[in-house]
Amino acid sequence: MGAMIRGMRWRFDPLCLAWAMALFLVLILLATIGARWGWLRSFFGDVLAVAWVYLVFKTFVAARVLPVGLAALGVGLAVELGQFLASAWHLHISNRALRIVLGSTADWWDVLAYVIGFAAVLAIEALREALRAARPTASAPRSSTPSR
Repeated sequence: MGAMIRGMRWRFDPLCLAWAMALFLVLILLATIGARWGWLRSFFGDVLAVAWVYLVFKTFVAARVLPVGLAALGVGLAVELGQFLASAWHLHISNRALRIVLGSTADWWDVLAYVIGFAAVLAIEALREALRAARPTASAPRSSTPSR
């Protein structure tokens, strides 16, 4: 664990920030306009929420995909645990906007959505890395004399 933390460093990645902002807009649309879309709003919104947290972290932290992805999954699971504890202790969030963002009911389907979001992040990053590795690199200039 200590090696993973030592491998992290602060940075600013404007591309990750742009993706995080775009995904945040999608999440806002799902929470407001998509309120009548049932499972698409709730389940798919939770999948996207983990990806959004991942992108926010990657905007400011340079680290390998797995530790940052696990941190994003941990945030989702912590929110779900908070919902469960609030329900068990009969606590109620009075602010409507905060209730929409954090949710108010713990559900195992949400945990599954967070895990799917985590798996999607890993898959997308692996695909990006494979495409980057397959991209041809600039070759050295050719010599004018033929080699023997």
